[in-house]
Amino acid sequence: MSNLFYNLEMEAFRNGITPRTKESMDWFRRKATAMRRVNRNQLMKNEPIELRNKGIVGNMYMFFYDPKTKDTLPYYDRFPLTVVVGPAEGGFYGLNLHYLPPVLRAKMLDAMMNITNNKVYDESTRFQIRYNTLKRVSRLKFYKPCFKHYLNSQVRSRFAYVQPPEWEIATFLPTADFSKNKNMVYKESRKMI
Repeated sequence: MSNLFYNLEMEAFRNGITPRTKESMDWFRRKATAMRRVNRNQLMKNEPIELRNKGIVGNMYMFFYDPKTKDTLPYYDRFPLTVVVGPAEGGFYGLNLHYLPPVLRAKMLDAMMNITNNKVYDESTRFQIRYNTLKRVSRLKFYKPCFKHYLNSQVRSRFAYVQPPEWEIATFLPTADFSKNKNMVYKESRKMI
């Protein structure tokens, strides 16, 4: 857990915020909105953030990314916050939550937290989400703008594993690094939904 995550978690605790509730998601969203920026490089270096070389299906990760086809993309995120949903040719499929505005991001996370392999929210907890699940479950209708194919060759850092107790914090931190204005990205995402 990074210092930033720890500090936010402790502040939520001191304010009597119960984890994994609507109140908790609203609280973290408000806190993140008040934050101007988060230094992504510093976040990746903070101890004891757990860095991994590969993503494991069902886990949430942050990493630096440089799209191979960036010249043809209308926009992209250079620092995805992604839930890995399965292997893909040359890489993996993931849900980058940054593509949703905070209110829809909260709804998506809430729906995803109902589809985990357990409710203990420790290292054994994983999202039970595959592409077929996304298409079938109406609560997950916000997935379309988030669903991305990432190439391993274009990942520019190790994967920073986001532990299950920190999913809410990470989801609302202002760490997205879009190539275009985030409000334009959110507008396009709403159209896709």
